[in-house]
Amino acid sequence: MDSLPQPADEPAAGRPAGLNVGDPDLRKTRLLARECATCIFKPGNPMHLDPGRLKQMVTEARGDAGYIICHSTLPYAGSPVPPAVCRGFADRYRTWQLQVMERLWGFVEVEPPDPDPTRTPE
Repeated sequence: MDSLPQPADEPAAGRPAGLNVGDPDLRKTRLLARECATCIFKPGNPMHLDPGRLKQMVTEARGDAGYIICHSTLPYAGSPVPPAVCRGFADRYRTWQLQVMERLWGFVEVEPPDPDPTRTPE
């Protein structure tokens, strides 16, 4: 019997239980390979967040879950990519939760979803 929990399998307070950044097959935590096209950390506020919202999200993530799930990988966004840790957050904040995930399981980098699903691969 495996006594180790799956990576990031315990939802944090306020986080929906169905969102899991753990890859059950690889037993690693999914992390975007790079920032998505509309990353909340890109200059110019591409997600049109209200003033102070990004700061609020970072404060909550640093105190609770330890990471932010990339909005482009959320199920309601129709993403073909399962939920993954936001690369913009992970590159800027080394929370203890991310450090534990990295040391216990490691990360598997996944490509962000294509913002234009009608585009054909070249």
